[in-house]
Amino acid sequence: MQPLRVALTDTLAYWTVVDDDWRPVPAADAYLRHLRLGADRAEGTTRSYASDLACYLSWCQSTGRDLLAGVKALGSFVTMLKTTPVTRAGAGQGKVRSAGRINHVLAAVREFYKHAVAEHTLDASVLTLLYEVGDDRHLPAELRPEGSGLRYRARPRHVQRSRRTARPVPVHHDEVEALLRTSRCWRDRFLLVILWFCGLRVGEVLGLRRSDLHLVPSAALLGCSMPGPHLHVVARDNPNGARAKSGERSVPVRSEVLACYDRYLTEREACSAARSCDFVLVNIAHAPLGHPMSSDTVRKWLAVTSRRAGLDRVITPHMFRHATATELLARGASIDVVKELLGHASIRSTEMYLHSDIDAQRAAVDRLGPLDFGSEEVQP
Repeated sequence: MQPLRVALTDTLAYWTVVDDDWRPVPAADAYLRHLRLGADRAEGTTRSYASDLACYLSWCQSTGRDLLAGVKALGSFVTMLKTTPVTRAGAGQGKVRSAGRINHVLAAVREFYKHAVAEHTLDASVLTLLYEVGDDRHLPAELRPEGSGLRYRARPRHVQRSRRTARPVPVHHDEVEALLRTSRCWRDRFLLVILWFCGLRVGEVLGLRRSDLHLVPSAALLGCSMPGPHLHVVARDNPNGARAKSGERSVPVRSEVLACYDRYLTEREACSAARSCDFVLVNIAHAPLGHPMSSDTVRKWLAVTSRRAGLDRVITPHMFRHATATELLARGASIDVVKELLGHASIRSTEMYLHSDIDAQRAAVDRLGPLDFGSEEVQP
């Protein structure tokens, strides 16, 4: 079993699971098609889930289990995940899976079975093998919802105990300035400043069309009521694979973004192949000329530029988003404002940026003041 990309149109594709004869596995294909088309999830999401399901279905096949027998022996599958090194190419090749990674695989398996039950491919009783039902009788009264009676909830039976998620690693201000000084064209500088000031995901940046940029004091003539220079993040299926993860929103922009974009347009105009492309960020110096940039191109360019700038680490696009959130919260922006700017679906995603650095922690400890040790003299 292995994942395979299925292109439906020039801009719409999803990933499925195929067997050794390159035939789609019906239950997995139905779920992944629903995930992409019915639930409108990103192509990258189906790729991740297809990889996890291929792992599970391969294990079922190699151990002679059908879907029902597989879920009954899910503990054995977890044991395999914990003890067998990863064989596919990638950063984890040759290593056993972490607890967090195993939980991700198990989540994909549970969603796969839930869809199979909804499609009547499997009986609903299979869900009792995946979930156990609990109630809120032992919760403190403050945590119980309003109303009388017990509230029941289902929780997964198979969950690995994992460490707390590490804090996001942001790019630093001096690193961004070093990248700007090293950049060789205004398109690259424009990309850096829009990542830094707007906190967009790389897919959102690369999916921007020129019509999404309202870089004027008033865009009323364009039918837009939002005042001031801003851009619109719009969910689309794009030929470069870029996609807005969390729907549509408007993001204000600073004067630095306008200035860099103006200079970039001059460079872009010199590339005749780019003139007819509505995408904001296009290839102007390498093939295919005039085509929208891809996320792989951006990551490789950032890696090269990081080394050229003499940085101690390779900067990634998502580190800019972390920096934007951290800087905004540190400068007094309310968490609900940051949530809307970043396009988080839940405020819990924004809360992970509410942390202080070591200097702030040390200053807080120093403010506790000294203690009186009496006649004993203690040197600080």
